[in-house]
Amino acid sequence: MAMTLRLTDEESSALSRCAKTHDRSMQDVAHQAIREYVGDRIAARQALLDRLVTEDGDALALLAQ
Repeated sequence: MAMTLRLTDEESSALSRCAKTHDRSMQDVAHQAIREYVGDRIAARQALLDRLVTEDGDALALLAQ
């Protein structure tokens, strides 16, 4: 899917520097950043849900009735 991403001058410069430092394209660096951000958020949400089930399982069972 095509997408237009508008960056500030500072964001664009930082992305360009990072890409050059790692000898990668700006697009590749942006893709990786998005994958890591999304993956981290999914993992954090799952950890929170696991904790809720463990710590508040009895209350959740009562609410489910």
